[in-house]
Amino acid sequence: MRINTRFTVAVHMLALIELNKARPSSSELMALSVGTNPVVIRQMMSALKRAGLIETQNGIPGCHLAKPAEQITLLDIYQAVKKKSDAPLFDFHPSPSPQCPIGRNIRDVMKTPLLDAQLAMEQALKAYTLRDIANCIIQRLA
Repeated sequence: MRINTRFTVAVHMLALIELNKARPSSSELMALSVGTNPVVIRQMMSALKRAGLIETQNGIPGCHLAKPAEQITLLDIYQAVKKKSDAPLFDFHPSPSPQCPIGRNIRDVMKTPLLDAQLAMEQALKAYTLRDIANCIIQRLA
């Protein structure tokens, strides 16, 4: 019962791009930093590029942010890497008993609280930018 790691990997990648402006942020460099395979990083880069968060140029290694870090929210990143096949933040167990009064009603009574929780999480992500994350990393390095 965990949210997949695509979101935190994407934030890691974008923070590296933001804080590593002096050198090209190649998929190999990002893979070393994240601790994964460059193929995984390139797949994530495709999603981030489709969302307009990064730009790449053919024949030139690395990438850069497509807009300033203070204009990229954590919600933007979350939405960029979230797949349509992903389960919502909360999902229901598949077979509640229709003979049980609780099993028969649990989905309907939980829809609103769970939707509210999803929206609250998204609002919290919207309140933070990539610049906020980069600044926190810089503070830890000082």
